[in-house]
Amino acid sequence: GSALANAPAIKKLIVKLAGVPKKPVGAVAFVTVISAICCFINWGFGLIIGALLAKEVAKKIKGLDYRLIIAAAYSGFVIWHAGISGSIPLGMTALNADGVVDNTAGAVTEIVPTSQTIFSAWNLIMVLAVVVVVAFVNAKMHPDPKDVVSIDPKLLEDAPDNTEVKARKDQTPAEKLENSMVLSYIVVVIGAIYLIYYFVNAGSILNALSLNIVNLIFLILGIAFHKTPISYVRAITESAESAGGIILQFPFYAGIMGIMTGTVAEGGPSLAGVISNFFVAISNDVTFPLFTFLSAGIVNFFVPSGGGQWAVQAPIVLPATIKMGLDPAVSCMAIAWGDAWTNLLQPFWALPALGIAGLGARDIMGFCVVDLILSGIIVCVMFVVVGLI
Repeated sequence: GSALANAPAIKKLIVKLAGVPKKPVGAVAFVTVISAICCFINWGFGLIIGALLAKEVAKKIKGLDYRLIIAAAYSGFVIWHAGISGSIPLGMTALNADGVVDNTAGAVTEIVPTSQTIFSAWNLIMVLAVVVVVAFVNAKMHPDPKDVVSIDPKLLEDAPDNTEVKARKDQTPAEKLENSMVLSYIVVVIGAIYLIYYFVNAGSILNALSLNIVNLIFLILGIAFHKTPISYVRAITESAESAGGIILQFPFYAGIMGIMTGTVAEGGPSLAGVISNFFVAISNDVTFPLFTFLSAGIVNFFVPSGGGQWAVQAPIVLPATIKMGLDPAVSCMAIAWGDAWTNLLQPFWALPALGIAGLGARDIMGFCVVDLILSGIIVCVMFVVVGLI
């Protein structure tokens, strides 16, 4: 997703989009919406697009609060797990049929297609409501001119590309190959043919999405937009560098996850299990989705990986869902929404965007807390409504 966002053609589109808003308040709302749309498509894509767009907008509009525009770019991330790169809903689809049984402790034995989770009417309504409210609130939070913290546009200029490109005649055979569009488009054509074949045979695009298919789509798009193999290699290298802070923390979060899921004796309760079981115990048919969402939000502070959180909560929440005769699709999305929701207060996933912006977590956290509270209220109300239905 990050490599695709950094493709030259996408960057040109970002520059054009940055010219749409004309005033600070409108710019904040605009960046929020574009970031959210891109996060719905792919979380990595949305994170980078949001940060790059925010920087471009900051270059063009005077009197714009730089902290708020970066916070607006990150706030779109709150809906990512409800989108088509959400690891939890994609983990319940056809290409992971064996994992469905394993991850839910045998409670769910049939796949849950994305038409019942990501593309369900109630989830799409929830996404729309959250995006509209967060965009409105972000715009309203723009400080008065005397309190604005702006940035010199010159500081936002990208460093010049010093990559030396040899003349075609001076290139070695290997260099000619890595700068050849032919090799890239051979891969693109092969990937495109497979994807067409896959979706045609699947019958329904909405029910055919899986984590592997989404990743393959973005891989092929990234190669296509970068045109040459070496360009895509450089983009991946740069993206990996921006993800360095996340990569470093993952071993420690794995340790925290072990503490959360570990038990003193075999078959005994884990800390995450105690948290989840508490919410299960106080729930009824109506409030179960709500309390599942809230418990997921708490667990996310300790296990900020969607897949990791699914491994922690699914074996507890899904058996309870089936026992109560409720819809497992709703429980899946309740965990997914909880995982994404408290990311606004947990700056783990903000690191790439902050790195691009040159800011620290404390610069955006005040704005994010307001977004956390308001988006949480909307999602809580929606899950109560879903429970009633």
